[in-house]
Amino acid sequence: MIPQRLLKQITRAALWAILVGIGGCGSDSDRVVVDFTKTVPMARPGERASPTPPLRVAVAAMISPKETFDLYRQLLAYLGRGLDKDLEFVQRKTYAEIDELLKKGEIDLAFICSGPYVAGKEKFGFESIAVPEIHGSHFYQSYLIVNKDSPYRRLEDLRGHTFAFTDPDSNTGRLVPTYWLSAMQAQPETFFSRVVYTYSHDNSILAVARNLVDGATVDSLIWEFYQQRNPTFTSKTRIIKKSEPFGIPPLVASKTLSVESKERIQQILFSMHQDPEGKKILAELMIDRFTAPREEWYGNLRQMYRQVAGGKS
Repeated sequence: MIPQRLLKQITRAALWAILVGIGGCGSDSDRVVVDFTKTVPMARPGERASPTPPLRVAVAAMISPKETFDLYRQLLAYLGRGLDKDLEFVQRKTYAEIDELLKKGEIDLAFICSGPYVAGKEKFGFESIAVPEIHGSHFYQSYLIVNKDSPYRRLEDLRGHTFAFTDPDSNTGRLVPTYWLSAMQAQPETFFSRVVYTYSHDNSILAVARNLVDGATVDSLIWEFYQQRNPTFTSKTRIIKKSEPFGIPPLVASKTLSVESKERIQQILFSMHQDPEGKKILAELMIDRFTAPREEWYGNLRQMYRQVAGGKS
């Protein structure tokens, strides 16, 4: 018979193995979950491939790869038709990899997290050209969630317990809780017994719902999206803390994309909600419309980033 203590250790190890599998962490999961090195062509239906180079668009893996592709492919196809260009849909495992592609000019557009936007705007030279408006707002929050049946009521209650971050560069999934802990003179590595990266917010929600970790911080937009559309796992979680509002993650353009292309993309996106087909696609994404970005929306996030990063930006 296996001793009870050893049995618990084996069970816990198995749970962590499952979490690593769903989160895409580690070398094995790179082979199992998705090949992030590939692009997916988004050719216009019924037409020959354009002789001009395709527009290369990346979406940071804020949600899991399959969900990201399913949700954004209609939007990208709509944009491609408006531009009369073929599109390539690009995904990478981490936000940092998307930044690097933008820096090298290997992609033209990217939907990125607000954290990498404020941290890398000057460094990588990309430009915000459009921002989604959701439920009449240009702002979102970080939600600190725990399992609904857990005893935890405050961040302080999670001391010595397990925690899930999304991405090392995520605002809501890492920067915000790190900032909260800094106000308590604490750091994640010593405050929590163990930290794991899930590389998407839906995976973090899943990890908390299944008791694979004791807590996580997630993007409020993604939590609310699943709560409204498919609350199977969000209903098993409980929000115990919310951050201040931050500017919604923007669509950014590479410094190599022409001014004319940027302006045309803005024209298409800014009028999309007035077109029946475009409005339907936006509704699926729970987006009201796209609007022009304003830098002041990200002011508090920049201040928080500088404080956590020790003045580096």
